[in-house]
Amino acid sequence: MRNNRSKPREQHSRRSPQNRPVPLADSFLDEMKNDIAAFFEINSKDSFSQNDVLDNFDIVDRKTKFIAHGLLGELADEGQLTRHPDGTYQFNETDRTTEGTVDHVNPRFAFVSTGSGDRDNDIYVSTDDLNGAIDGDKVKVMRLSGSSNSGGFSRGSQTRSRRIEGKVVSIVERGRSELVGRISTWPNYGQVIPDSKKIYEEVYIPKDKLSDAKDGDKVIVRLTRFPDSRHRPEGEVISVLGPAGQNNTEMHAILAEFGLPVDFPDAVEKESKGISEKIPKKEITKRRDMRGITTFTIDPDDAKDFDDALSIQMLENGNYEIGVHIADVTHYIQPGTALEDEAFKRGTSVYLVDRVVPMLPEKLSNNLCSLRPNEDKLTFSAVFELTPDAKIKKEWFGRTVIHSDRRFAYEEAQDIVDRGHGDYLEELRLLNDLAFKFRDDRFRHGAINFETVEVKFKLDENGVPLSVYPKVRKDAHKLIEEFMLLANKRVAEFIHGLSRGEHPNVMIYRVHDSPDFEKLKTFATFAGRFGYKLKIDSEKELSKSFNTMMESLEGQPEQNALQQLAIRTMAKARYSTEDIGHFGLSFRRYSHFTSPIRRYPDMMAHRLLQHYLDGGKSVDREEYEAKCKHSSDRERVAVEAERASIKYKQVEFMNRMDRDQEFKGIITGVTDFGLFVEITETSAEGLVRMTDLGDDFYDFDKDNYRLIGKRNKKIFAFGDAVTVKVKDANLARRSLDLFLVDDKGSLKTPLKSRLTRRENTAGEARSQRRSGSSGSSSKTAKAGKDRRKR
Repeated sequence: MRNNRSKPREQHSRRSPQNRPVPLADSFLDEMKNDIAAFFEINSKDSFSQNDVLDNFDIVDRKTKFIAHGLLGELADEGQLTRHPDGTYQFNETDRTTEGTVDHVNPRFAFVSTGSGDRDNDIYVSTDDLNGAIDGDKVKVMRLSGSSNSGGFSRGSQTRSRRIEGKVVSIVERGRSELVGRISTWPNYGQVIPDSKKIYEEVYIPKDKLSDAKDGDKVIVRLTRFPDSRHRPEGEVISVLGPAGQNNTEMHAILAEFGLPVDFPDAVEKESKGISEKIPKKEITKRRDMRGITTFTIDPDDAKDFDDALSIQMLENGNYEIGVHIADVTHYIQPGTALEDEAFKRGTSVYLVDRVVPMLPEKLSNNLCSLRPNEDKLTFSAVFELTPDAKIKKEWFGRTVIHSDRRFAYEEAQDIVDRGHGDYLEELRLLNDLAFKFRDDRFRHGAINFETVEVKFKLDENGVPLSVYPKVRKDAHKLIEEFMLLANKRVAEFIHGLSRGEHPNVMIYRVHDSPDFEKLKTFATFAGRFGYKLKIDSEKELSKSFNTMMESLEGQPEQNALQQLAIRTMAKARYSTEDIGHFGLSFRRYSHFTSPIRRYPDMMAHRLLQHYLDGGKSVDREEYEAKCKHSSDRERVAVEAERASIKYKQVEFMNRMDRDQEFKGIITGVTDFGLFVEITETSAEGLVRMTDLGDDFYDFDKDNYRLIGKRNKKIFAFGDAVTVKVKDANLARRSLDLFLVDDKGSLKTPLKSRLTRRENTAGEARSQRRSGSSGSSSKTAKAGKDRRKR
């Protein structure tokens, strides 16, 4: 042995040369493997034979030698060790590990997202190689030798692609320690089935950790032991939400599942209550006074927080002065306060089907900062002088005080414009006309129409869905949208224009990358199956043909499916200090400035704007980039929670339907385990399992996203129109199982049911044969047996 060989393992097995802790072992094999890896890392300059390793660890018995040889092979396969031609092993200096977050997409495998922004660069990890990690955990993953750019599965499809494969070697940080689910109780223990579709194991609850949970309750459990190769997860009940299936229980369960709060901390509420509701005269003198100008708000009928208002006045030169006034939230919320910390932590308001989880306490969101009519309010404004053809002649940005004259609901403002009669008719018509000009100009410059179908629910007093219907966006909605887009765009450009020196001012931008060309090609192929042609050779051609397709989709059965697929094809919008522009809007620079009551990035934009107006120098980019990432993450969680609440209500509504009722649908996904079908009437999506396609055995054509019958050659492809019935509605998992109905209106018999019937028939035939019945029954039995072979 070499002189620099390490001392016995207890002196080195928990530390590497860089004084890094080696992950704690979950089993004897893991501990032994960690020790061997640490031995090679400490002695990284030398190579060792298998016998050297056995000698170092004083391994003499045959069984342990065999185990050690196997572990050396594993370490070499994972790339941690290099095996030389002479049979010796050496620590691999090339770092094949990276950190990322586990996205456990199905029971068989997960992806580790490394934060590159390109989902196709995520690392494929078999469930067996997760090493106890669960969805959401931050892990260190080892790229497996020989797997780079080969094997694995492509994100968003079931096709094999050029994919890096890996294995989790340690858990850096647990993503969650609490889970939400439905509990089943027995005399001596309980089991919780998690609501999250990405947690696949039930959680064992000892009897003394059940708290007051009753069978069928929704509960929050704290994990006391995470899963590993030998143990399933174990936990304790820390909160009982109530009986599963009740609206309030389920909405609280969704909030808990995504780590969203229900109430504000006492310190935040106390600070909020301590803010004076009176506006000091001294504060008004610091601001541009616009209280004498016609001003109103236009919001949803059920809105309680009004964070934007429009003012309008005619100028003597024939132009118009239009003010976009935004609640001055940062006047009331100062850095270093509990209110500020909580707003940053939440990042955004969350809109579930039946409730809002606000970013700010009610006193601020619905009172002090809400631009309610007939009250003086403090605002941050963008004021534009516009020509009749919507060209900007002058612009001004700064703090103001306004007095809203009227509060309109969208439907009310639309009705006034349509009927030609009502309050502020001329002002509404003028704003609507300008909005159309802005919209036309955006599309001329390459903006893409990302209109999607949103569903709304009519709920009874207990939150039970009575009906589901699409949300209709009319001109009044688009009027407000265009002026908000104008303000967001011009604020970003204005701050950039104030830059001094070679480096531009740091600003919070809302950015949207150009789409990946290969993904565009795939989407164009799909769209072509419906007769829609997309030109993707240039951004200008893409936007024009894309918008033409969106217009043609209006009212078509495939509208929602193609719209959603188109959005998935595009990059996701996010917050950043890098002004790379907004592809979808075709804006060179774009910010979020107009919704500070419900979005923290808008608060940051307000503060930065005032800082630069006061002549301040550019701020620290790294600090604000970290805040941008946090804001993007909080937005993603909010969107997922909102979708979960919509999905729950869709499943709940479908569960109330007559099981014999038939629904028209569109195939929105094809996999090796079945078909996803979106029901046109409710936009609810369900699964037709492969085992329930009873008329034939089907092969999955992964390259063309379709199933092909082996015998009848029938094809089920993405976008096909089908008729379905509800087989099962699982409220706990927010999932639907569907049956296909054939052209004659009869249910396609599930394969399992057909085989069961045949087995019964065969059994009857054998019984009859033994009792001397005619031979016809024997033929029936034989036929059944032959079919089972097929």
